[in-house]
Amino acid sequence: MFTGLSAFPLTPLTDKGIDEKAFVRLMERLAEAGVDSIGALGSTGSYAYLKHSERDRVARLAVEHARGIPVMVSIGSVRTSDVLHLAEDAQRAGVSAVLLAPVSYQKLTEDEVFTLYETVSRHLSVPLCVYDNPATTHFEFSDALYARIAQLPHVGSIKIPGLSADPLTTRQRLAALRPQVPAHVTLGAAGDLAAATVLTEGGDVWYSVIAGLFPEIPLAITRAAQRGDAQTAQALSAQLEPLWALFRSHGSLRVVAAAAEILGIVSAPCLPLPLQSLSGDARQHLTSVLDTLFQH
Repeated sequence: MFTGLSAFPLTPLTDKGIDEKAFVRLMERLAEAGVDSIGALGSTGSYAYLKHSERDRVARLAVEHARGIPVMVSIGSVRTSDVLHLAEDAQRAGVSAVLLAPVSYQKLTEDEVFTLYETVSRHLSVPLCVYDNPATTHFEFSDALYARIAQLPHVGSIKIPGLSADPLTTRQRLAALRPQVPAHVTLGAAGDLAAATVLTEGGDVWYSVIAGLFPEIPLAITRAAQRGDAQTAQALSAQLEPLWALFRSHGSLRVVAAAAEILGIVSAPCLPLPLQSLSGDARQHLTSVLDTLFQH
């Protein structure tokens, strides 16, 4: 479940709610490409902005249209009781795994985060991926906390932020963390920009934003890394540098949402307000980038 390429699609919205037809189109693209798993309702999927019923519906649509590809959904929420309800719904929908970030309004302590994962793990029958996303949660995991949580039942992977595109730095980081977690717990790249390096320097899985819309090049990067061809993996990643530059400037969600709108895969606007995709000069630049990368 937690190896290879895990693609994270958008959850397109309209003023009436979930754009189910557009979401199914995104799922069909991923199923046709043959990604290793699908991470519906991740941050790219706007899970934190959706109602409980909307999250349940998206989970069911994802499983229904994944054509047998394992589906993971986020169960993150501010209250533990809500997390448990979301976990129950996700498992009832037939997901293969759940993704959990320590979502909060008040900043959490390490003991509070550990208790969250301990409580949730006792109510699961599917694997759990630890979602470390300090850019949204404002909580930073220590390696010691990774190690404690990784010992809990059902924990199968850690989605690690901030890994470097420098091979030596990433190799050392993963080598230092690997002995602290059980052998069955995989280590994955949370960011697209360094993913080729992570996969070729000891990482197990790429949790990918860009693959949720354009899975082909990320799949080629992943397969090259899996066969030990670091040169090809890095060369393919370098081809996407115009997108990586936009990610760095504007954030991956806004860029991918704008790309999906430009290509007509989703309606515009597709993000939950107050979030907005790219506009003005940035949107025009993205249009040129897409034409260069994907239209020829």
